[in-house]
Amino acid sequence: MKLFRYILFVIAVVSLQSGLAQRSDYQPEFTVGVKGGTTLSRVSFTPTVTQSLLLGYTGGVSVRYIEEKFFGLIAEINFTQCGWNETFEEDPYTYTHTLNYVTIPFLTHFFFGNRVVRGFVNAGPQIGLLLGDSYKSNFDIYNLPEFSQKSKVKEIYTMDIAHRFDYGITAGAGIEFRIKETHGIVLEGRYYYGLGDIFKNRKKDVFAASHSQIITVSLGYLYHF
Repeated sequence: MKLFRYILFVIAVVSLQSGLAQRSDYQPEFTVGVKGGTTLSRVSFTPTVTQSLLLGYTGGVSVRYIEEKFFGLIAEINFTQCGWNETFEEDPYTYTHTLNYVTIPFLTHFFFGNRVVRGFVNAGPQIGLLLGDSYKSNFDIYNLPEFSQKSKVKEIYTMDIAHRFDYGITAGAGIEFRIKETHGIVLEGRYYYGLGDIFKNRKKDVFAASHSQIITVSLGYLYHF
């Protein structure tokens, strides 16, 4: 499984590099932008932790360069909240764990349409650095109550995040509206699949896998030079 995830990441990087090698006579476009939005996230654990999506937020800046017709490259620096929201079936307990990252995606940008309205698809690798994490619960994590669900992984509540560096692949689609000549509004939905684990995953450890999955919906502003 780890080998498969590494292969996916390498494919994303190679796809980006192949895009860098392309050239044409298309009139280049250069834009910078800012954006903000909402995240819905979970962590894929093995063994399973029952959970629902955790609501968070994201925001950041971007640089986009288009040299090919229908094709360009994007680099971003974002603040991204993610994590997990554990569910407890019949018990009246709540537990959420929030992870705050600086994320840097490098994306290939495929677009169609005209200079006024464009649809697009973005895809590529993403890396992230954990700034910090926090949790909220209505029970004492160091003196656990008796849960109805006997299969609860109780060690999770006091485990520290082991890996502060994250990496994965991300892809999304959206629409861009050009306002006058130099301004643009962008609406995008994006999905991130983490290939790294947040906890240790050796045979003696609690989790064999613990990678993030994030849905992002954002609204952005672009300035065209």
